[in-house]
Amino acid sequence: MVNSQPQEDSIQSPKSRTQNPITIAHSPDADDIFMYYAVKFGWVSTPAPFENIALDIETLNEAAIAGTYDVTAISFALYPKIRDDFALLRTAVSFGEGYGPKLIKPKGKRLRRNFKVALSGRHTTNAMLFRIAYPEARIVYKNFLEIEKAVLEGEVDAGVLIHESILDFDESLEVEREIWDIWQELAGKTLPLPLGGMALRRSIPLTRAIAVEKALIKAVDVANTHRGLLAKMLLERDLVRIDAPTLDRYLDLYANDKSVTMDETQLEALDRLFRIGYDHGFYECPIHAEDFMIPHEYLEARNS
Repeated sequence: MVNSQPQEDSIQSPKSRTQNPITIAHSPDADDIFMYYAVKFGWVSTPAPFENIALDIETLNEAAIAGTYDVTAISFALYPKIRDDFALLRTAVSFGEGYGPKLIKPKGKRLRRNFKVALSGRHTTNAMLFRIAYPEARIVYKNFLEIEKAVLEGEVDAGVLIHESILDFDESLEVEREIWDIWQELAGKTLPLPLGGMALRRSIPLTRAIAVEKALIKAVDVANTHRGLLAKMLLERDLVRIDAPTLDRYLDLYANDKSVTMDETQLEALDRLFRIGYDHGFYECPIHAEDFMIPHEYLEARNS
């Protein structure tokens, strides 16, 4: 059950039917925080208590490989490597539509073919696309919050900015190339850029997995519907790293109507990403995203 009018003082544990908790891991960037906190503030009931943890995306990617959490945010480029252990969720997704991570460098600097670059993690989508476009670049991996500083201090020649960093960086830096442009060239047509989503451990019983995904879909929908109130609450509690105008701009990009549940165009883009990864030797086989999603029709067949 969802409260029709969430209240600012409605911060409570969601009611649930069982006491065995589900761990939900997400990144601390504004869109993940925003999409999850309708649950945290008690606006959406859940089939079990949800225990959340916030970690940077590459730490979450590594944790997914290790099978650490029940539900976790991941970079979409990682998914084919964990498909046997995790189902791909339809909700809390982030796609770029004409935008995305940016390769930045000092203004006027000419990059050599083997330039040194800082990326946010080897399993991220931007890292895979970057490595395809710049096979001779020398890569170092850093927490995404440290990349701009590494470029400014000359530790690296360039860096790929992600999350809120793409909206505001030092005026002495300039964009060398948009990852969006690399994606369009590789995709061969205009498709949204698949960046990140959620995955759920296959060891969770199917009926419970369906209930968990439905609760998360509802949470993202409620968060989007009550965006103004939720954003205000997050800002007042210092739960996001950015100010109100930047948060509004960022949510326009990555937490919007298209984050609630993947549509056909997003699924096509995801399949294209997986095919590109296979063609360039990142995966052992190409996969189709829908084949690895939770079959909600199971409940309909069971109850018919």
